[in-house]
Amino acid sequence: MAFLAVALALCAVGLDKTVTNDWLQLLGWSYSGGAEGASLLLGTVAGSMIAIAGTVFSMTLVALSLASSQLGPRLLRNFMRDTANQVVLGTFVATFLYCLLVLRTIRRADEVAFVPHLSISIGVLLAIVSVGVLIYFIHHISVSIQADQVVARVGRELADGIDRLFPADLGNPGADVSGETSEAKLPTDFARQACPVGALADGYIQMIDADALMTLACKEDLLLRLERRPGHYLAKGRAMLMVWPGDRVTETLAGKLNAAFVLGNQRSAAQDVEFSLQQLVEIALRALSPGINDPFTAVACVDRLESALCRLAEHDIPSPYRFDDHGQLRLVASGATFAGIIDTAFNQIRQSARSNPAVAIRMLDAIAQIAGHVSSQQQATCLQRQAGMIVKGAREAVPEADDVLAVEVRFAAATLALRNVRS
Repeated sequence: MAFLAVALALCAVGLDKTVTNDWLQLLGWSYSGGAEGASLLLGTVAGSMIAIAGTVFSMTLVALSLASSQLGPRLLRNFMRDTANQVVLGTFVATFLYCLLVLRTIRRADEVAFVPHLSISIGVLLAIVSVGVLIYFIHHISVSIQADQVVARVGRELADGIDRLFPADLGNPGADVSGETSEAKLPTDFARQACPVGALADGYIQMIDADALMTLACKEDLLLRLERRPGHYLAKGRAMLMVWPGDRVTETLAGKLNAAFVLGNQRSAAQDVEFSLQQLVEIALRALSPGINDPFTAVACVDRLESALCRLAEHDIPSPYRFDDHGQLRLVASGATFAGIIDTAFNQIRQSARSNPAVAIRMLDAIAQIAGHVSSQQQATCLQRQAGMIVKGAREAVPEADDVLAVEVRFAAATLALRNVRS
């Protein structure tokens, strides 16, 4: 936006030099004052814009501090990449630059007088737009830090991640005619002949270029087994994948394999569905902490987790075994499992909400709703295990018998829904 403001200033001043002021006056809205008034006007607008930009930046920092303390520091990236905040700051900075560049072209009467009437009129228009943007920003920043809005934003990111990552297309999972996917597919000497390839740097795995790994495995006639997946932390030298046969591993090949991994200082939601899941869990845990004690926010997090897990239950979990076009096993990439995602979603909230019957009841309701979307006994067993732990915790920690009875009723409803799946 700053570069566009510079280009607009150059174009507007150039147009002012070729178009007469009499023609501009026919438009009825062009600036008609002299050089002194034009300088004062643009100076006032430029000074105001840079001052407002500082105020907006301060308000943004206050919002970031509040979000960090109340909702968790890992949510700061959501605010920092908020397009609305970026556009607001860009508008003020762009208006300031535009007025500054136009201001330097104004010449007084003792020289060859030049007043860029059209450029000044555009500057006034940008100032009016900036006032509207400021009003919008005040409303936007006050809404964006509300817990329900933050939870909804993270929930949408989680849902988008599930739709994008399940199933993940990598190679040809159906190329194996036997239809079996088990450890028997690995060569018998895999554990003995495979060679580990270590990471060249420290960091969290943010993305893995699966296409590059498949292409390299086919080209070099290799079998690769990923030891870590996006979201895991890699220390320098730690094995990130196993290569079979190991005698083909060279320094050049290790470099190419490392190039397929993107490491960073923090986790990313690009290929790590559990990252967005843990953001919702973190908000719920902070809401349940004694210092905040906000069970309504925790319930809102469980609502979003329910929607995401219902969506997940309707997707196929991709097979870890990937084959090339000729049916040859090339890559074993174990990803997130349904049971693992369920544990990530419920374990810590369940542990923190043992004495809170409202959250326990909402979690059991969520399990009952998810049961209507699962299609396998294994998934139903996983949900039943969570429901059992929730009701056991309530029996041990909730002092009121009526509250425990309410939890028992919801547990019975969830068990009935899961029994229908298993049958």
